[in-house]
Amino acid sequence: MDIQRLAAFTKDGQGGNPAGVVIGDQMPDAEQMQRVAAEVGYSETAFAARQGEAFRVRYFAPQAEVPFCGHATIALGAALGAAFGAGSYPLVLNEAEISVRAFQEGDAWGAELTSPPTSHQALTPDVLTRALEVFGIAQSGLDKDVGPARINGGASHLLIPVATHKLLQDMSYDFDTGAAFMQDEQLVTVNLIWRESPARIYSRNPFAGHGVYEDPATGAAAAALAGYLRDAGIQDTPFEVIQGVEMGRPSRLGITPRDGQGAPIEIAGLTAPVG
Repeated sequence: MDIQRLAAFTKDGQGGNPAGVVIGDQMPDAEQMQRVAAEVGYSETAFAARQGEAFRVRYFAPQAEVPFCGHATIALGAALGAAFGAGSYPLVLNEAEISVRAFQEGDAWGAELTSPPTSHQALTPDVLTRALEVFGIAQSGLDKDVGPARINGGASHLLIPVATHKLLQDMSYDFDTGAAFMQDEQLVTVNLIWRESPARIYSRNPFAGHGVYEDPATGAAAAALAGYLRDAGIQDTPFEVIQGVEMGRPSRLGITPRDGQGAPIEIAGLTAPVG
C-alpha cells in the first residue's frame, strides 16, 4: 500500500496539517484502513479508489472513521493532480458527493474542494455550559456578535467564538474530559475562533473525541463556520482562516461561501510533502 504524506493548507510553504493519502485500485476493508490510519498517526488519512467516473473516498482518524475531512481532501486533490493532472475530480463520500479541483502554484500542488451542504443549530444551555467548563471560558469571554452554535459542513462541530485573541491563544483543556464531551455530543471537533475582521478569522480545533489534542488546519470546520456565518446573516464574503499558529504549524485556509441558504462552501489551500 502506497501511503503519501502531505501537509495541507500550508502557509508560505510551511506548516499545514499532515494527512495520509492512499490511492488504490480498490478500497481496502474498513479494518485495514483503520489500522493504517492509526499507524500513520495523523488526524486523518484519506483512502480513494476509482468508482466509475469518480473516486470513492473514506476518511479515518486514528480511532474512528469520520464522514468528511477538509484537509485530507485537499491533500487527496493535490495527490490526484500530481498523478493524473490538474482539473476537477468528483468524489463519492459516505454521506455526500462533492468535488475537488487540483491546481499548481509554482512548484506546489494545491486544491480547492466544494464542501457538502452546510447547516447549523442553536445550542441548548446545558451543552453550552458544559463546553465552556471544558475549556475554562466564562460567558463574558464569548464574542457578542457571533453566537455559539452546532455547525455542520459535512461533519458536526461545536463553534465557540471568543471575544479576544488572547483567550484563543490561551486555549487549554483536559484531554480525557474533552474527549468524553465530544464523544457524548458526537462532535468531530470543537472550533474556537476569534474574528480579527470579516476578512480574517483565527481558529483552534480540539479533536480529542477522535484521539488528537488539536488539529492545525480543519477544512470541514471552516466550511461549517462559513455556512453558519452566511446563513445567520453575519457575513457572506470570502475570508481566510489562520490556524495552527500555537502548534508551530501555521496554516492558511481560503474560504469562499456560495450563495444560498445551506449551499456548499469552497475551501482552497496549498500542500507540501511531509518529511
